[in-house]
Amino acid sequence: MTENMLRERICEHGRSLFDRGLTFGSSGNISVRTESGWLMTPTNSCLGRLDPACLSKLDQHGALIDGDEPTKESFLHRAMYEERPGTTAVVHLHSTHSVAVSCLAGVDPEDVLPPITAYYVMRVGRLPLVPYFAPGDPDLAAAVRGLASKHHAVLLANHGPVVAGTNLEAAVYATEELEETAKVFLLLQGAATRFLSPGQVAGLEAKFPS
Repeated sequence: MTENMLRERICEHGRSLFDRGLTFGSSGNISVRTESGWLMTPTNSCLGRLDPACLSKLDQHGALIDGDEPTKESFLHRAMYEERPGTTAVVHLHSTHSVAVSCLAGVDPEDVLPPITAYYVMRVGRLPLVPYFAPGDPDLAAAVRGLASKHHAVLLANHGPVVAGTNLEAAVYATEELEETAKVFLLLQGAATRFLSPGQVAGLEAKFPS
């Protein structure tokens, strides 16, 4: 896929996420690995109104080559890329239900959401909670890096999800699956619930390794 095609694809997915209410205002960011570095959404940009020509183009060291200044959360993306060589795209959102779950007391920090559906297990798997850091705090990158080698999705406390994928579509779909599962989890609060059994989860993990 050419760079121009990747630029268009980033904007298409950004617009779709925005139009469906998974991101809002200037929150959220998307990146894609290229042969020479990364394409990334600019700082203070709305994912619903991205301009392909203005996307930030970074070299392999994270230096800006062309376009607008990259998101101030670019270090989150780089942490995922550096720890997961097979990653070619990263999505970070402040999606409502995922953020709500990230604010709950008493969740398991090693696996925030239970295995509610097969597709959640297949597309997200185990979801660790990263402790709270202020937006833009570089220490957050170290915290994400410490988990990224074993998990392609993490949830930032009181902030939102960061999800890596083998391609842009995989990263977007996993992020959407996480958000929908968070919504279902909140709807089930207080109700007697049947989650997938450990055996069912193990079967899915064996058949669909993440």
